[in-house]
Amino acid sequence: MTASARPNRANLIRLLCVGLPFVLAATATTAQNRQLEVPIHQATRVQLGAAAGSVIVANPAIADVAVTDARTLFITGKAYGVTEVIAVDGLGRPLFQRQIVVAPSSAGTVRVWRGRETTEVTCGATCAPAPAGRGS
Repeated sequence: MTASARPNRANLIRLLCVGLPFVLAATATTAQNRQLEVPIHQATRVQLGAAAGSVIVANPAIADVAVTDARTLFITGKAYGVTEVIAVDGLGRPLFQRQIVVAPSSAGTVRVWRGRETTEVTCGATCAPAPAGRGS
């Protein structure tokens, strides 16, 4: 290796050390932006940039989609789990493609710990046991 090649290699290593964290952060942000958390038994509104021709739900047992007009979707969490919703225009170009994570809603819930046992209750005017599958 020549003396002139050493500084170039050192500069390349410095560039990788400085730039790699930014690339990894951008990748994590992109993956995170592809997920949409929807609380179970609640709906989330999605506005599309153009008119949808078709809307596909990978697992309709987990989430449902109501199309109120060509540019507005309401995604409802039906069961705990993960599915995907895709909306395409009339030519099949993707307008919306997200992984939908249906999870418990923390609003109006209280967890009670007794030793190692956890009980979750849902509270409004009064409290009642949470639906099965929510507590630990």
